[in-house]
Amino acid sequence: MNFPAHTGPLRNVTVLDLSRVLSGPYCTMQLADMGARVIKIERPGSGDDTRAWGPPFVEGESAYFLSINRNKESVTLNFKHAEGRRLLDALIARADVLVENFRPGTLDEMGLGYEDVHARHPRLVYTSVSGFGQTGPLRERAGYDAVLQGEAGIMSITGPAEGPGYKVGVAIADLAAGLFAAQGTLLALYERERTGRGQHVDIAMLDSVAALLTYQAGIYFTTGAPPQRLGNAHPTVAPYETFRAADGDIVLAAGNDELWRRFCRVAGLEAYAADPRYATNADRVRNYDTLRPIVAEVFLRRTRAEWIEVLHEAGIPAGPVRDLHEVLTDEQLLAREMVHTLPHTVAGPVQVLGTPVKLSSTPGAVRCAPPVLGQHTDTVLVEDLGLASADVAALRAAGVI
Repeated sequence: MNFPAHTGPLRNVTVLDLSRVLSGPYCTMQLADMGARVIKIERPGSGDDTRAWGPPFVEGESAYFLSINRNKESVTLNFKHAEGRRLLDALIARADVLVENFRPGTLDEMGLGYEDVHARHPRLVYTSVSGFGQTGPLRERAGYDAVLQGEAGIMSITGPAEGPGYKVGVAIADLAAGLFAAQGTLLALYERERTGRGQHVDIAMLDSVAALLTYQAGIYFTTGAPPQRLGNAHPTVAPYETFRAADGDIVLAAGNDELWRRFCRVAGLEAYAADPRYATNADRVRNYDTLRPIVAEVFLRRTRAEWIEVLHEAGIPAGPVRDLHEVLTDEQLLAREMVHTLPHTVAGPVQVLGTPVKLSSTPGAVRCAPPVLGQHTDTVLVEDLGLASADVAALRAAGVI
């Protein structure tokens, strides 16, 4: 098979990926980065929904799809067809992990739900990602990221104090679910090493976003009052937000009293360091309505670069609010191998993000570009399942692959 060697801690793990769009593919990309062989099953003719999401496209390939499907093999297979189902069953029998993000109950109706598959393949780890989980009164509802951001509460605490809540700038419900799905899959594989048995990993987007609420949920549990939107301000630390410098925005994170006093010294605000209204963090949070205008005014006196220089020299956490061009060309990010250029079969050189998980002995790797639709169908069917080339041609003619 013309595919780069699998390295990393998951190099002996095979993942059959029945998922599409974002949450499941983000999970399987993380597993692939760490060496797992991921065989992505796609609909013949159209493939993963995100292949059509755009613009932008690069030679017909969706930028969205390219961002989350590296290191995978693409096999087109209609498993609603009897012959396609037989092939899928053969692939499941060879896999260590199955990942799916269908609406709960959909695969059960096809005999491909967890209980049926587990009975036939007890070692298989079966990971399901859905909007509301496999249990509970809302289990059959479809899950969409923007809806889940609203329903899980994160939208109510994001955005300016006045006006509607904002969604996060990335699909945080899908991404968080994908992260937890990868974590749950690894835990289930670890447990299988002890027991020899797989299990069902049940991940809900609702649960995943709710788990991110952390200290905001703690505020509600403590006070009984839902936290309100504060723009970029922090509910329990001050000053800890964005301010406008003379030529752009900057983030100041004075996370304790010592950092506040240092900031006052470099900003010429020494009189406020000992002011009883602002002496402690709790005082600053309580009196932030009067403190913020003072800090905001002083930031306007210097450029962003000037502030960064003096704040860093004083050991005060701060940074510019950068656009993605600034971020993705940043020398630190590049030094951390967080941007890779890969040769794509159709699109030519494409850039993708790297993996943030750095292992010293068995590191992951960005090995190959996202596949074109069905790129590995023939190879997998011939080399893995032992079909003859004539059989593959007949399956394609019948619309099975």
